[in-house]
Amino acid sequence: MSETPTLTPLKSRALIVLSGPDWRDFLQGLITQDVETLAVGEARFGALLTPQGRLLYDLFVVGRPISEEGDGCWIDVLAEHRAAIVQRLAMYRLRAKVEIVADETPVSILYGGEAEPGPGWARDPRLPDLGWRGYGVSAPAGATLTDEAARDAAKLALGVPGPADWGSDKTYPIEANFDLLNGIDFKKGCFVGQETTSRMKRRGQIKSRMLPIAFEGAALSPGAEVLAGDLRAGEVLSVGAGRAMALLRLDRAEGKSLTVEGQPVAVERPAWFSAALGVEAA
Repeated sequence: MSETPTLTPLKSRALIVLSGPDWRDFLQGLITQDVETLAVGEARFGALLTPQGRLLYDLFVVGRPISEEGDGCWIDVLAEHRAAIVQRLAMYRLRAKVEIVADETPVSILYGGEAEPGPGWARDPRLPDLGWRGYGVSAPAGATLTDEAARDAAKLALGVPGPADWGSDKTYPIEANFDLLNGIDFKKGCFVGQETTSRMKRRGQIKSRMLPIAFEGAALSPGAEVLAGDLRAGEVLSVGAGRAMALLRLDRAEGKSLTVEGQPVAVERPAWFSAALGVEAA
């Protein structure tokens, strides 16, 4: 990583505050991530699933400082989904003593620097190279400012999928590599959609996963088929310059000659992906 950090204000993200004496028990039974041991200043990656185990919304849960109202957390979500998430959480609240309110504290990303940025920044729990997530804090002196497009390109270069790839109610979280990016705690107990998620993990035969593909020439079309000869091997998701994320059938895609819209493409399996699965990098 470079010595000069890069700051990206994340206008695409928004916050929800959970507080009240029951917030931990309430959230623990809903999302894929453990919150019982969440510490102040710590961020954990997770998701809210459908009862059938499909990915509805990604989220980061961040421990907030203790106040007069007690402890609580921020839930860092896609801004366009915040109202729907607040509504869904309220539906599950029932008699739980928990407050659920939108919060306008700005969210930002800091990555590429050598030093820890200090208070107000939480390490991105997915990968060290993804840097730090900041909540209402200023950038360190000398940081370079970039937009979200540059940030998305850097994330794609690391082979990390995002909300543009998994959509809502389309994909299983393991297909989006949540299990490899610290997004599912399989020891925490019950959560919405747990049965399907745990069964997929126990069987150990995950047919499809999101992986980056490299290409030359004209940009690929999102939704285009990835072909291994005449066989469908996957689907293109988000697209960048010379690189795209795809949901691939592993048995048909890896080690095969692939094309998209007549263009040759190559699977680029990230080192973190191989390490998490305990196999050698391609």
